[in-house]
Amino acid sequence: MSLSRRQFLTLAGASAASVTMVSPLEAFYTKVARGQVVRNIGYGPLEPKLPVNASELTNTYLGNLSQEPLLALPPGFNYRALSITGQTMSDGHLVPAGHDGMAAFPGTRNTTILVRNHELGSSCSYPVSGSIRYSAGAQGGTTTLVIGPNREVIKHFASLCGTIRNCAGGSTPWGTWISCEETFSVSTNVFKDDTKHGYNFEVIANANSGLITPIPLKEMGRFSHEAVAVDPITGYVYQTEDRNDSCFYRFVPKVPGQLARGGTLWALKIKGAENFALNTSNNPNLGGQLGRIKIGQTFDVEWVKIDNPDPVQENKTGNIIAGEVGVRYQAQAKGAAIFFRGEGAWYGNGLIYFVATQAGTPAVDSTRGNGQVWIYDPRQEKLTLYVEATSSGELLDEPDNVTVTPFGDIFLCEDGGGEQYIVGVNKKGELYQFAKNIVFANNPNPDFKDMYANNEFAGACFSPDGRTFFVNIQTPGITFAIWGPWKCRSYEIRKF
Repeated sequence: MSLSRRQFLTLAGASAASVTMVSPLEAFYTKVARGQVVRNIGYGPLEPKLPVNASELTNTYLGNLSQEPLLALPPGFNYRALSITGQTMSDGHLVPAGHDGMAAFPGTRNTTILVRNHELGSSCSYPVSGSIRYSAGAQGGTTTLVIGPNREVIKHFASLCGTIRNCAGGSTPWGTWISCEETFSVSTNVFKDDTKHGYNFEVIANANSGLITPIPLKEMGRFSHEAVAVDPITGYVYQTEDRNDSCFYRFVPKVPGQLARGGTLWALKIKGAENFALNTSNNPNLGGQLGRIKIGQTFDVEWVKIDNPDPVQENKTGNIIAGEVGVRYQAQAKGAAIFFRGEGAWYGNGLIYFVATQAGTPAVDSTRGNGQVWIYDPRQEKLTLYVEATSSGELLDEPDNVTVTPFGDIFLCEDGGGEQYIVGVNKKGELYQFAKNIVFANNPNPDFKDMYANNEFAGACFSPDGRTFFVNIQTPGITFAIWGPWKCRSYEIRKF
């Protein structure tokens, strides 16, 4: 993406510690109305840096990386590059490619346990390998990393094997990771079996788990899953769907914390509106209307029940009981709201944050937008548009994974074209760039820059003690541990 598309973000925010999101924003809305785009410098200007363990990176599958700055970070921040694709893991297998969604859990003796997705399909040089598999030929799954107090890898191993396109997911309050398959497919003709895909799988966050026995959580729905966020008060699991006409789901388990025992799947509906298109796109096929939704606008919501969460086909019409109708079409037949590509989701501050990656005012060169962040308040049953990127995409371009930081900001992982950033939104609703992917950014081969420096961030999460920020670059497949002066943000404001 050219810089001309990355101008300014029209954004409104609120105190991340507050359940009431709109009322504190009036002053900021006034600035936006006057054209005063407010940008916070956050932790300061980004500077290219080598990882502190650069001397260990002389022999990677990409060659010698010991002199290659991988990230640009603010002053005072440092990082390690961990568990790179092609390195040998503790179980003897190679680190898979396609690092994606991830969460951090407390381990023993001040260790951190990371469970990490690998978004892989059926053909990859670095698959998730192991003998306990869900499907014979599917190459995705998860790996588990045990990170010591010094932010070095103690051990890493495959923990879920034989699944497809494990994109995002989410942590649970009971110490597990829900890994989501972003697909609706059957293995026939590809993997020589008839295994159905499109499910969630639960992986225990344990330093000694090894490969778990994969059990598809069928009552959570069979669709193109992206991410989940669990409300620890109720045990309800909220789910996003990566489709242009996706829905937002709530799974109510029969027994909180025991997802394999089943439950009931619901989809969000705006009260008093049938199939309200929460994308503001000008694409008439999606029902969106340009400018229809304003930042800070709040909707009352209700939920419609999914009658068959495990269909065998994804048709728009047909016999629901026979499994002919896709989950989102069942939802929309009952008036469920429509989002433009639901992706990242996270629970924090008593709220569910989730992303619609290509929603919003259409980009300058597309009918699709540059992204929105929504907030669902489960106590008030209200939905609020929190962030929307402008058509230029200058300061925010197609956010994907999201996390709530220990200090109340949210961090968004970009997944658009061109340069890729971690973008922060502080409690005042101001935007700043925290990190930039610069892997091979200065390589004379333009293909290297496009493949690596322009590749997405994913898996953003913080260690349980809040001191270390973990994040992935999907390709070439690197996990980073980042630390620094988290309490030293600057609140100097720049107006443009």
